[in-house]
This record gives sequence, structure tokens and C-alpha cells, in this order.
Amino acid sequence: MTRVLLSELTKTYPGTAAPALDRLTLDVPSGELIALLGPSGCGKTTTMKMIAGLLEPTSGDITFDGRSILWEKPENRGVVMVFQNYLLFPYMSVADNVGFGLRMRKVPKDQIAARVTEMLALVKLPDLGRRRPSELSGGQQQRVALARALIVQPKVLLLDEPLSNLDAHLRIEMRDLIRGIQKDLGITTIFVTHDHEEAVVLADRVALILNGQLRQYEVPDAFYRRPADAEVAAFFGGKNVLPGVSAHGTFDGPLGRLTLPDGARPGPGLLTFRPESVRIGPAPVNALKARVSERLYLGSRTRLRLTVGETVVDAVLSPDLVEGIRPGDEITINLPPGSLWIMAGTR
Repeated sequence: MTRVLLSELTKTYPGTAAPALDRLTLDVPSGELIALLGPSGCGKTTTMKMIAGLLEPTSGDITFDGRSILWEKPENRGVVMVFQNYLLFPYMSVADNVGFGLRMRKVPKDQIAARVTEMLALVKLPDLGRRRPSELSGGQQQRVALARALIVQPKVLLLDEPLSNLDAHLRIEMRDLIRGIQKDLGITTIFVTHDHEEAVVLADRVALILNGQLRQYEVPDAFYRRPADAEVAAFFGGKNVLPGVSAHGTFDGPLGRLTLPDGARPGPGLLTFRPESVRIGPAPVNALKARVSERLYLGSRTRLRLTVGETVVDAVLSPDLVEGIRPGDEITINLPPGSLWIMAGTR
């Protein structure tokens, strides 16, 4: 297992003024699965390519277990990158694709055959070794690419948008497979995604990168419960962000005076709470009268758009809890103090 440390890592492409990646510092603990999350063009794939040695940083350093790898050739870094489009050799069988890295290392044929069998079983493709990539589904090709990467026992595994080319059912299946294999083998793994739901389900920690800068790096639930700022909250679907002032355990803003949890940030700030945190019914604190302006059925959840005075509040609840509630109805909602979070900033 390998600890990866990115220190002030910067990449500016020729002919551009702003860096694609701006002084990224990231500590990836040994054996963990980390997500680099952000929209297209934010710098996350640039980061992975610099770790793999496919791009040279403008400045900064990359160390594995305290040793800089910047001067190491890509093939000597112990890093394997699985690309979004798999890059399987079409003229080779599945078994030959998986064993390719070992053949390049001059491993004896009998050892290669044994390891290929082991890897195909690991990715749950034990009987497909003789097929060509063109005979496989997209999900199967992804598994072959993963097996080809794992067979060389890399120090660090890099996955570029590993689930983006799969349909919804296969994404869940492949997500579970990646998570299970990574935990079983203990390989330090970094994957790129633009999907925040995918990131929080798969990763031990998430690094959110916006406009080339690291905005927050924490365990997944922190992005929902304790976002660093309004932009981070919005990226994770946080729609309820209100300005005001907190003092002595309360927050005064557009919804009136609300009771806060202990230790809330004092002074001017932005109040945020998840749509899923809104409750229906009276409560000893933070009870509010609201009018339903919109109702949207989402399958397993129902979204309500509410107005409290002149302020819009979004709520997401279980459908059975809002049975019979229709647009135009007046209801009582409450905001549990523990669900409220104060961020720096004003509006």
C-alpha cells in the first residue's frame, strides 16, 4: 500500500493564462479510495495524468511514501491508469489483453496463465478468456480493463470516469465490484468523476475541485452536512442557502429566528440545510408555516417547493409522508437544529 502526497501541484498549459490546476495539495492515505470530483475542465484528469507521468507539472511535487516520483518514467512509477474508453487491444483475446502487462515484464507463460485465470475470476469473468473485446458488453470490457490493470499489482490505481459509459444497472454492479476489489486488495486508488452521487458512494474521501482549485477534501457526508461554502453546497444539491446573522445559539434571517446546534459559527453568514432535512409537523423549536407551491414526484421521493413568507424552501420527503398534500395547501414544517449549518459568506 502506498501513501500519495500532492504538494502545491500546478499545471499551466502553453498559451493559457490561468492554470488548469492551481496549487493542489492533497494527502491520500495508504490503501484508501479517493474521488477527484468536479465538472468538466476543472483539472481532475490533468491531476491523474501528472500522477501517472503522462503530463509534467508546471510546479509542485508528487511523492509516494515520502519519495518524489517526478523524475521517474511512467513505467517505473508503479502506477496504472484505466482510461474511460478502456483501450483494449481489439486483435487480442480477453486473456491476452489481461496478461499483456506481465508479458511485457517477461514473466513465464505458466505464471501468466495462472494470474490471468485469477484476475478473470476476481472481476467475475471466469469463462470469457477466449473472446475478443468486440464480443463483450461495455460492462464486460470495463472489467477486462480493470483486470489488466490489477494483474501487474500496481502501487497506485487510477480510474478515469470508470462508470460513465455504463447504463444505470451496470453502474451499480460495477460500483460494487470496484469497491469490493479495492478493499480486498488494499490498493491506493484515485478515481475521477463528475457525479457527486457516484463519488460519495464509492470513495473514502472526496476532493472537490472547482476551476482548478481544491474547495473541500473530506469524508463524503461532510459535503452534505458541513459544506465549505455556498458553491460547494450547490454542487451537492443544496438549494436552501439563506443570509443572516448567528449569535448566542440562534440565527436571524429570512425565516425569522431559528435555534442552532451547539458550536455554530457566530456572526454574519449563510445558513444552509438539506432538502431532506425538512420535516412536516409542529416541533418545540424551528416550526414554520409554509404554503406548498409545487409538488414533484421522483419515485422513491417527493420534492415540495414551499414558501415561508417570501422565502422559497425546498423539501424532499418520502411519498407516504406527503400523501394528500397538494399545491396551495398550508402546512407546518420544522427544521431540526442539528440539520442547520452556518457557512462563511453573505448574499
